[in-house]
Amino acid sequence: MLEVLIFATLNGLVTGFLLFMLASGLTLIFSMMGVLNFAHASFYMLGAYFAYSLSLYFGFWTGLIFAPLIVGALGALVERYGLRKVHASGHVAELVFTFGLAFLIEESIQFFWGRDTKNYQTPDLLDFPLFTLFGQEFSAYRGFMMAISIGIFIALYYVLTKSRVGIIIQAAITHPQTVSNLGHNVPLIFMGVFGVGTALAGLAGVIAGPVLTTFPGMATVLGSIVFVIVIIGGLGSLAGAFIASLLIGLLQSYAIASDVGMPDLLNLLGISFDRSHPLNDLWTMNLPQIAPVLPYLLLVLVLIFRPTGLLGKREE
Repeated sequence: MLEVLIFATLNGLVTGFLLFMLASGLTLIFSMMGVLNFAHASFYMLGAYFAYSLSLYFGFWTGLIFAPLIVGALGALVERYGLRKVHASGHVAELVFTFGLAFLIEESIQFFWGRDTKNYQTPDLLDFPLFTLFGQEFSAYRGFMMAISIGIFIALYYVLTKSRVGIIIQAAITHPQTVSNLGHNVPLIFMGVFGVGTALAGLAGVIAGPVLTTFPGMATVLGSIVFVIVIIGGLGSLAGAFIASLLIGLLQSYAIASDVGMPDLLNLLGISFDRSHPLNDLWTMNLPQIAPVLPYLLLVLVLIFRPTGLLGKREE
């Protein structure tokens, strides 16, 4: 039992940190620009594919460095020549634009790379067990994923809250004319923020590709979860996204690792059904089967009891 709990916790932390890597870019874009980017997970997928192609010729580490930069540059171009032009039409136009962009990216990936799964492997340098516990190994690559995620959180939090760059960026949101009068290029700031946000999504794809497999539907797998994380954490809250990512990662990991069935849970609540009852099928389910639904149930609970999210601020 202790063995299951420890490894469920470790796997949950790895999943949570990976989700944060993806959610951090979306949180950054929303908090700085007010844009809820539906194509964010597609940039995550682009990062994985660019890194895969680069790794074939130059190795994993080259892909790790340059793939996020390429994705970030593409994101900046999308903001400059696409999103900026529809911004004046309001948030609905932005959502429609990014929604269409997500389909365009997915179709482009299938056109250039095909529909099959790519053999994107972890680097040989990290292909060893970091430690062995109860006869089970925890890979060094998973530890590397966790270290990268923690580093991103610390760096983003410092830049946005402690540095002069963060102050200028936040001031550009609330007082763009004043910031412009002080000599700063506000449109360039927004383009840079969007580029950095998409680069973070690309970095998440580079890291996740060897573990979660690189295939054309990988954006769909995590796309909806990312929005759940951002809403649970509080729109625009980086710390909230970090906490929500870990909560969802651990929640799903514990559910998958457990062998508890719905009869056990319902009996604790004193609930039972006749065989003819429409909800009798609940008795045949177990926690691993409903694990994919748990983040959405958590979302509902958070919206009921704290509509602004865990660390979101209520607008006055």
